[in-house]
Amino acid sequence: MNVNERWSAERAWEWKSKQPWWRGCNYMPADCENRVAQWQELDSERHFRTAAKELQEAHQIGFNSIRIILEFIVWDQEHDGFLRRLDRFLDLAWENGISAVICFGNDCTVPKEDANSRPHLGVQNFDWGYHGGRRKSQHGSYQGRVGYSLLDEDDTRERFFQMVDEIVRRYAQDERVILWDLFNEPGNSGRGDLSIPHVKRIFEVARNCRPRQPLTTAAYNTKGRRQAVEELALELSDVVSFHSYLPFPELVADVAEYRKLGRPMLCTEWLNRICNSNIREIFPFYYIMGIDCWMWGFVAGLYQTYEPHEAYWNMVKEGRFPAAFDITKWQHDLLRPSLRPYDPGEVELIRHFCELADAGSR
Repeated sequence: MNVNERWSAERAWEWKSKQPWWRGCNYMPADCENRVAQWQELDSERHFRTAAKELQEAHQIGFNSIRIILEFIVWDQEHDGFLRRLDRFLDLAWENGISAVICFGNDCTVPKEDANSRPHLGVQNFDWGYHGGRRKSQHGSYQGRVGYSLLDEDDTRERFFQMVDEIVRRYAQDERVILWDLFNEPGNSGRGDLSIPHVKRIFEVARNCRPRQPLTTAAYNTKGRRQAVEELALELSDVVSFHSYLPFPELVADVAEYRKLGRPMLCTEWLNRICNSNIREIFPFYYIMGIDCWMWGFVAGLYQTYEPHEAYWNMVKEGRFPAAFDITKWQHDLLRPSLRPYDPGEVELIRHFCELADAGSR
């Protein structure tokens, strides 16, 4: 099947007409330091116990979907165990009325020479008080330097696409998986056009598996700033997906541009309270517009995405932090480690609109 044989707009809207309003979060158990910890065998029973409590809470709030990003090194080095754990995880989510969006590739990376940040199995180190649990991260520590991708290496690239082929085929007809979000933010971390062939290849591999679910890859820059690889992703996607950490007025303008593409829309990453991407304005907007949405993070944990990006602290240090931003707020995440809300009003608002959505679908 040719890589350009994406769904017609009519087929995409037919798919959309049969779906509920999907809403949820990008999910990692709070006791995981990173995605290696989330998927590897070490401490997996503890992580499953944590996920059982957290996914039950997500269901109670009204979420019906999660986005998960897989980790190649775990598939590669713990293959059979990884597949069992992935299936068990999908079962656990489904038992709580929660579907999954599965993502493979990822260009939010650090330079190759930063060996301390490269994925490895075993005990995972992390730094307290830093976004993503890393003192040095892709979010502000490596301006002007290009992030590394395992897809740049011939050997790992071929095995990576074997992983994509195996998992898409395995779940191509599985109702627990509602969407294949093939590549996270291609071109980010200074990679730009380096990832164009990888995006083309991942769509080709996934399409050859003939899944019942749509394929997509999100743009993450606004119109006029999007890179060629993001435009390619939009051209290849069955449904339009995007990331937005913009304040409400800028988000509305961006959505108006995406609507011109004439396909169903999904926001697979949003929520950044620091720069006024907030729940009170944006969650009702997504509900009214029928845009499926997955906020970043759920329970504040070892990954620490409630902390500000390093880039924000750099701006504070240099005296150029925007007056309209508020660094005293949590950046992402919804619940405290106790599973109490960061802001009870946010959770009540989410629950209200989820109830409206469910009442409308009955």
